Amino acid sequence: VQLQASGGGLVQAGGSLKLSCAASGFIFENYNIGWFRQAPGKEPEGVSCISTGGGSRLYRESAKDRFTISRDNAKRTAYLEMNSLKPEDSAVYYCAAPRVACEVVVGLRGGVYEYDYRGQGTQVTVSS
Repeated sequence: VQLQASGGGLVQAGGSLKLSCAASGFIFENYNIGWFRQAPGKEPEGVSCISTGGGSRLYRESAKDRFTISRDNAKRTAYLEMNSLKPEDSAVYYCAAPRVACEVVVGLRGGVYEYDYRGQGTQVTVSS
């Protein structure tokens, strides 16, 4: 089982990045997919989550109107397009198949993060 995030990098404030999450070893289309980030010294934070068929997409308030989550089940890949990046968006971003509801992932409902599958992350650094 593998979830491999890629596409991170160094970008100036106001810039854009598109992250990809390639899945293998499990039935990708049966799982919600979430994007999470963790900055040094901070707890992981879910920024967005997409339902199995892509019909429901939720965002943390801080990511709304700037980030767009999508998925291509035929390619077994999820994406996170990030625009208008801010220095506070700097973190390691990883994708996961959350065991909890998407509402929990993005903070709309309380709960503890649990994962069926979780990948390694990709570093995003936004300079001011």
